[in-house]
Amino acid sequence: MISAFDIFKIGIGPSSSHTVGPMNAGKCFIDRLTDSGDLPRTTRITVDLYGSLSLTGKGHATDTAIIMGLAGNTPQDVNIDSIPAFIQEAARSSRLSVAGGAHVVDFPVADSILFHAETLARHENGMRITAWNGQKLLLRKTYYSIGGGFIVEEERFGQSHDVEKSVPYDFHSASELLTLCERQGLSVSGLMMQNELALRSKEQIDAGFARIWQVMLAGIERGMNTEGVLPGR
Repeated sequence: MISAFDIFKIGIGPSSSHTVGPMNAGKCFIDRLTDSGDLPRTTRITVDLYGSLSLTGKGHATDTAIIMGLAGNTPQDVNIDSIPAFIQEAARSSRLSVAGGAHVVDFPVADSILFHAETLARHENGMRITAWNGQKLLLRKTYYSIGGGFIVEEERFGQSHDVEKSVPYDFHSASELLTLCERQGLSVSGLMMQNELALRSKEQIDAGFARIWQVMLAGIERGMNTEGVLPGR
């Protein structure tokens, strides 16, 4: 079952598929590189963007999102105020601090993030990230940003997800949901709460939604008090 927290999630804008997903991909890649033990041997990292990620990537800050993910940030926790200075320093120095500052790699931005008009076979939102030691390839992963901030590794594309926890009221369509509500005498929100309680505690649910609400309020406050021209073309 897709949790309410998979739908209502905190993430950097402007796009879930073109910003949140790529940041998750960058973070996933750098975590994999760290776990493999190859991070200390990595001298540079390159990123190839394909299809829609390439064609609209600049406007959606796809390149910035991947850089921040490689730096060790998640869409939920990245300090958005720190992003411009971090990106400017990477562009100035042609170096990138990755994995939360654990390592630094060569990263001349213009040569390290390449935009390709062609689309990869499996999905229009494809990206390929590669770690190098000199000219030796250490790790290469292809990710697809499939919407909603979700990413899928190429080798797992089309496969079923890991075994999910069972919920008391499983449904696969709005019609099935409404039928269950009628049979059980529950509202939609009441039924969904019962399913959420099978995944996490009531305290975790309340805290999670309280945090989302506070971020929403902060976003409104920021928007009402920020002056200037919105970026983009």
